[in-house]
Formats: sequence, C-alpha cells, structure tokens
Amino acid sequence: MNTESATPQTATTAHRYAVYFAPSPGTLGWLAGSHWLGRCAAQLQPLPQLDIHGVASADLQRLTAAPRRYGWHATLKAPFALAPGTDWFTLHHAVQQVARRLTPFTMPPMQVQRIDDFLALVPMPSHPANAAIDAAAAACVTQLHPLSAPLSSSELARRRAAGLTAPQDDLLQRWGYPFVLEEFRFHMSLTGPLSLVDENTQALVLDAAQQFFSDLPTLQFNHLALFAEPTPGADFVLLDHLELGQ
Repeated sequence: MNTESATPQTATTAHRYAVYFAPSPGTLGWLAGSHWLGRCAAQLQPLPQLDIHGVASADLQRLTAAPRRYGWHATLKAPFALAPGTDWFTLHHAVQQVARRLTPFTMPPMQVQRIDDFLALVPMPSHPANAAIDAAAAACVTQLHPLSAPLSSSELARRRAAGLTAPQDDLLQRWGYPFVLEEFRFHMSLTGPLSLVDENTQALVLDAAQQFFSDLPTLQFNHLALFAEPTPGADFVLLDHLELGQ
C-alpha cells in the first residue's frame, strides 16, 4: 500500500472511492500531469503550474480547478460510495483481485485533444492497445459494481441534467455512471470548461498543452490506482497503486 499518502482514517471513512489509471508517483508521467494541474494527489501538496505567456496564472488555476480536485488520472470506475456493509478492506481486496487478472501493457502514444468544452490527454486512435484499455475499464466497472452503493434520486437527477442519451441513461441506471462500456472513452482531463475563459486564452492554453505534453514518456498501464474523496467536496487522495498481474 502507498502508506505515504494513505492513512487509516482516510481509508476507512472516505466519502467516496474511485479506481483510476494514474502513472506511478515520482515518474515523469505523474509529475508532468500533476504540475500541469497544480497538485500532487500522492504527496497532498500544491505544485507550481506552467507559466504560459499571455495567460494569467489565475485563469490557468481556474481552468484546471475541476481536474485538480480529482488528481492526475483517467477514470476507470467513477467515484462511488461503498454499499452498506462493505468496508475499505473488502474494497481494497476486490481491486487487488481485478488487478491480478489484468496483464500489464504499454499505452498508445498520447495527444492533447479538445473534447466538447474541455482539454484532455487521449490515446492515439486505432492503436491496438486501446482494446486493452477498454477491457481494463470494463473489468473495473463490472467486477466492482457490487461494492458500490446505489445512486440516490438526487444523484440520478444531477447526472440526467447534463442531457444523456437513452443508452447513456440505461448505463447510468445499471452501472451508476453513464460513460462506461460502449460509452467509455479513456482521457486524462487537463481542464474544466474552456468557456470559463475567452477564446484567445483557450487557444494559448491548447497550444501550451500540446507543447508541454509532446515529449511525454511512453506510459505503462501496469497498476490500478485507488483514490478516495475523504469528505464531500474534498480533494481526492491517492491511496494505493495495485500491480497488474500480481
């Protein structure tokens, strides 16, 4: 366990948990994304962000506020509360079992792309490794679902307010999240809504992101990262990295 970031209190009383892909702390892949967002979810400390010419630091902070709270990651199983009677130790063991059944692999080359109203780092399309990414995400969703509490009516309403398609709504009701399985798209969020800033700032941030991540080292998908939201609205914390195939 990553005891440097996890504490017994965080592990046993967290409001929600999530299973993510995240590079190992200390690697260039982790440091690059964490510095871009301005926070390390392993060391639980703020980090200096990139100085982008023409972009006010306050604007970059505002643009990255949403993904900064969740930490540098790509979602495999979205944040969920534990089902009644399920404890941290049961969850940890279950995630470990999922990880053991998966085989490590090398990620496709990553590129910065605009998705709807935000920027994200996404794998090169049509790369053979994308099938392994999708399979790992599906395993996390389906095999860990019994440990997650049902969504409340208010949570369902909040998700539906975003305007889901019929298939997405079906997935929301079945799996607690609309963007899973056939609706899943692997991405590592770089910003929240771009509409928070003007178009010129958006263009400068996009260009800076493309340059910043252009020499990102090849990422290895060799762990499942277990994160927690200690209290409602708190920053997410990296609890553990569980090795694939071990």
